Amino acid sequence: MPRTMSVSDSILIRVAPSAVYEELSDPTAMGRWSPENRGARILGERRGAHVGMVFEGRNKRGPFSWTTRCTVTAADPGERFAFRVHAIGVRRPRLPGAIALWEYRFEAVDGCTRVTETWTDNRRAWPDLLANAFDKVATRGHTFADFQRENIRTTLERLKAVLEQDGPGAADRTEQGPGHG
Repeated sequence: MPRTMSVSDSILIRVAPSAVYEELSDPTAMGRWSPENRGARILGERRGAHVGMVFEGRNKRGPFSWTTRCTVTAADPGERFAFRVHAIGVRRPRLPGAIALWEYRFEAVDGCTRVTETWTDNRRAWPDLLANAFDKVATRGHTFADFQRENIRTTLERLKAVLEQDGPGAADRTEQGPGHG
């Protein structure tokens, strides 16, 4: 069966696009929304989202933990933030390879922001049969597309809940429990 190579979902959040961008373009904060990510460490001296920024993301799914190396490919305030995942490993991302692309788009809509999150499977060199078999083991029976579709919905709903309840920057002031990783 051919793989679905990209999935996305959108949500409306009652804050300005620049405020949503500010939250989502900080890789160290992603753990507050994502069901898998547990935060990140930015490499290099320069802070603030910029094209070429490299970070290592810490992730956990069930009993499994891993680290990825990512590079920001778009950092357009209030419009778009994107990065590619290009290395993976248990404690350090030592195995290089095309893994995934993540993108967030922000669009002003009637006093709200439509946030669209997109995941693209970048493992194009993998045969579909091998990728589907790996995916079902790694996700407990799902394809990565179906699995990421659920993760994206969870991430967007958590982001909306925090930003609408407490406003931008609230995640820095509010303790988030486990599962906001």
